[in-house]
Amino acid sequence: MTGRRIRGSTQDDVRRHNLGTILTEVHRHGYRSRARLTAEMGLNRSTIGDLVAELTEAGLVLERSASAQGRAGRPSLEVVPCPQGAYVLAVDLGVRHLAVARVGLGGDLLDRVDVESGRDWSDLDITVEAIAVTCARLRESAPAGARCLGVGISVPGVVRHEDGLLRFAPNLGWVDLPLGARLGERLDLPAVIANDADLGALAEHWRGVAVGYDNIVVMSGEIGIGGGIIVGGRPLRGRGGYAGEIGHLRVNPDGRACRCGSWGCLETEIGVDALLGAVGRPADSDMEAYRDVLSRVAAGEPDAMAAAARVARWLGVGVGILVNTLNPDIVVLGGPLGELFGATAGIVADMSAQCSLVAPREQVRLAASALGPDAQIIGAAELAFAPLLEDPIGTLTRHAA
Repeated sequence: MTGRRIRGSTQDDVRRHNLGTILTEVHRHGYRSRARLTAEMGLNRSTIGDLVAELTEAGLVLERSASAQGRAGRPSLEVVPCPQGAYVLAVDLGVRHLAVARVGLGGDLLDRVDVESGRDWSDLDITVEAIAVTCARLRESAPAGARCLGVGISVPGVVRHEDGLLRFAPNLGWVDLPLGARLGERLDLPAVIANDADLGALAEHWRGVAVGYDNIVVMSGEIGIGGGIIVGGRPLRGRGGYAGEIGHLRVNPDGRACRCGSWGCLETEIGVDALLGAVGRPADSDMEAYRDVLSRVAAGEPDAMAAAARVARWLGVGVGILVNTLNPDIVVLGGPLGELFGATAGIVADMSAQCSLVAPREQVRLAASALGPDAQIIGAAELAFAPLLEDPIGTLTRHAA
């Protein structure tokens, strides 16, 4: 982090950058002392004071004494997010669920609504209306004066990065649908959309088990399986934003047909339906049925243990492929995969070790998500906050207009 002027930039550019840097640090960490900001940004104390004052006047941050947190010694000023200054709406749309949350600056989950599972989301109009109605409920519950700056949407599908078009969501039956644009028009808010695994990786990198790591793979999903990949601290998107579709690695030539049109894909071997099918339960059962199987594994029931072991071995195969290909610091297993890993960690680790080379295997850590079912919500919120963190005052000005 630096506040030094970049050659060729204008004074306004430098100020915008410095304001964004301070707000990002405060948003990401919850608080930052003036002294630390001064040291890390390479600016003098008066400049930091002016920048903090501008953010305070804009209603984005507050200053408090460090002694308010119970710290010993001479009190110093800390900069903290203003709890009701600005918020975004975060949407997690899954094949079998819909969750919408109001998330404040600083990452605080202020309010949340979970729509009943089992609904059919294949119709775009029905889906947009259900999301919009839920968003309206959350906006009505917000305190007077709190500013809603946008909505972030997590979807289990392939999203074109340049314009947010949802190109393909096989488990929802969607092809080339403008979900983000339609919802933004309906709410009269800026709306941004991204793949659920990509947002899960963003959330784990900023606020979860992968904090402090720069090379991260997150595997997650219910029915479909996606991969969020961060390399050198930056998301790996690929040419059109389609990188990370690890669920469609073809791992079993003798496997089942996949919704993508191929067969033997990894997601046919490790998803929720794979475990339920392995114990003879209907594929369209809900997450309660999945968790019931895992509880039977914990209780030592032989059939459940055998089914979980089979799925866990395929999960280990997938992890091993990713370890060899990407050489990550950490592989995070999110959603139902994280729950499976909690019950079968030894099997997953052993199989991934068999399927990966010694050198990258020695450098990787396997872990369940620290954020659980909130990972996509948190990632969607960070996506929606991005313009504010890039240009705080400009974003507020555009919002007011």
